Amino acid sequence: MLDKLFGAFSKDIGIDLGTANTLVYVRGKGIIIREPSVVAINKKTGQLLAIGTEAQRMVGRTPGHIIATRPLVSGVISDFEVTEQMIKFFIDKVHKESFTIIPRPRVVVGIPSGVTDVEKRAVEDAVYNAGAREVYLIEEPMAASIGARLPIHDAVANVIVDIGGGTTEVAVISLGGIVASRSIRIAGDKLNQDIVQYVREESNMLIGDRTAEEIKLAVGSARPMEEELEIIVRGRDMVSGLPKEIVITSDDIRKAIARSLRAIVSAVKNTIEETPPELVADLMNRAIYLAGGGSLLRNLDVLLGQETKLPIKVVDDPLTAVVRGCGIVLEDVDKLKEILVSVQKEGFL
Repeated sequence: MLDKLFGAFSKDIGIDLGTANTLVYVRGKGIIIREPSVVAINKKTGQLLAIGTEAQRMVGRTPGHIIATRPLVSGVISDFEVTEQMIKFFIDKVHKESFTIIPRPRVVVGIPSGVTDVEKRAVEDAVYNAGAREVYLIEEPMAASIGARLPIHDAVANVIVDIGGGTTEVAVISLGGIVASRSIRIAGDKLNQDIVQYVREESNMLIGDRTAEEIKLAVGSARPMEEELEIIVRGRDMVSGLPKEIVITSDDIRKAIARSLRAIVSAVKNTIEETPPELVADLMNRAIYLAGGGSLLRNLDVLLGQETKLPIKVVDDPLTAVVRGCGIVLEDVDKLKEILVSVQKEGFL
């Protein structure tokens, strides 16, 4: 009874609970929160010091007793309590300007397609504990397809490749269901790690993940470009321990991330190989759609097109495709209930 009362004054939300970033869609308003999935904690007291953008600024800059951490690894909850508090923070932030004393919203959450029932249950429990009155789970490739307005209910092949921070999700969707899929834990974060390792091995210099991300965004590419780019990078010399400065080019980054990109290409090819011949035939007249932040890597569409011999398109605003899909489901959850996933049937009304 109280849940329904508080629910009447709550704002239903869709959450893309990503490894790198969390996006929140509010029913009737659109996307109002885009913040890093980072939490800063005082290890001495256990107190949460900052969440989101404020915590992101602390990464690599904190004293020993303060850690800035990501509570999700490869799209999966690694620290349940911290994830719960982060979700509660975002729910409270959504309701900050309203008169709701105890927010009890309905929540749609995107999850990787390859997670186990235990991992699904962990997400469900974390969102319930954060204050939701109803929780709906949807696989991220399905949400991205809906967000991209693909005809998922038609009897045609809709191929989506969602490259996030922790996972790359590949799925073939037809008649409202996933026909074939792959989920690999190689995505944006792994590319950053590849760059850190490359700089260490080739230049004897240490850089952090944030610097690697900046390098990837500034000069990264999957295939050679007409005009190659370069960037000056500063880090710590591994021999002297003193500050050091080097120049890194697009070609350097292609060498650094080549192996990880091959794994992503293989995941796409393997998924297509598992697809029924009738649906594969559709792909000659349709396209493979790219979503997620990783799809913004320069010439990634060119690389995938060369490897698969199929048309490749990057969806509009790929960073928000999953949360937009969650929002569309939220607007008409009863009609789209068959595409949701759950651990316990009775948990979904």
